[in-house]
Amino acid sequence: MLAIFLQTLPFFAIIGLGYGAGRTGFFSEAATASLTKFVFYFALSALLFRFSANLSLSEVFDWNFVLAYLCGTGAIYLVATVVAVVRRLSIAEAAVEAQVAVIGNVGFLGIPMLTLLLGPEAIGPNMMVLSVDLIVFGSLIVVLITGSRDGRVHVGVLKTVALGLLKNPMIVSIVLGLTVSALALPIPKPLNDFVALLGGAATPGALFAIGASLASKSAERMSVAVWLSTCKLVLHPASVAVFALLVFDVDRYAAGVMIAAASLPVAGNVYMLAQHYRVAPQRVSAAILVSTAFSILTVSLVIALVATGP
Repeated sequence: MLAIFLQTLPFFAIIGLGYGAGRTGFFSEAATASLTKFVFYFALSALLFRFSANLSLSEVFDWNFVLAYLCGTGAIYLVATVVAVVRRLSIAEAAVEAQVAVIGNVGFLGIPMLTLLLGPEAIGPNMMVLSVDLIVFGSLIVVLITGSRDGRVHVGVLKTVALGLLKNPMIVSIVLGLTVSALALPIPKPLNDFVALLGGAATPGALFAIGASLASKSAERMSVAVWLSTCKLVLHPASVAVFALLVFDVDRYAAGVMIAAASLPVAGNVYMLAQHYRVAPQRVSAAILVSTAFSILTVSLVIALVATGP
């Protein structure tokens, strides 16, 4: 546990550095937005392309893996939704809280950190988790919020969802990389060096951007934030572990990566969605802040468990 904690500490230290820069005003909100855009559209996209170009779809895609993650995540999504409904929240608010309960920071934090700690073989499972989060649950929240407001799910909503997926640079990068791999297309050395150099900025840039963005987050409605953080940091990885290890026949190493990815703190893009649709952004903000703070200990514990498991 201590060894894993010391290995994860540099990642969270960079997040802390970004938080300090944002909190003191040295890094403005505009600067944070620009850095996040650079990482999201350029550095992280280059990193994902380079990783996926060296994988084959058969190495990445596994139905048991997908079903285990979907069921484990869906169970906690349902729990968070039921709790929200019992509290008499609207469908839109319930959808946002459910999203907070299950969507972790796989892109900005999980892929670089888990690849380093669990080995390069973690890239494929991480990409599968990221893809399911973006395609299934990223689409679901849009359908639920828009459908609840319009009273029905119409073609325009589905078109919005499809265009959102097509415009997401992470999805595009993974698809392009896997296409290059499937067609066995040679990557010229200058291009390979270019994406390697650009992708190298993804890890420190993403971590710093996470910290700087946290500086503008507020910790209001702490009871809800603690509940949702508990869902994300404890219940989500536990549920995924049950389905991956006991229900579906998932390779033990891949299952460990999946569980570790499920233990990550709430993703920043959930706040962007909440803010865009004007549904409980302060609640999401508080959950991101609380879950990220506690994840310094909980993520290390989960990684230590999956790394030393039988």
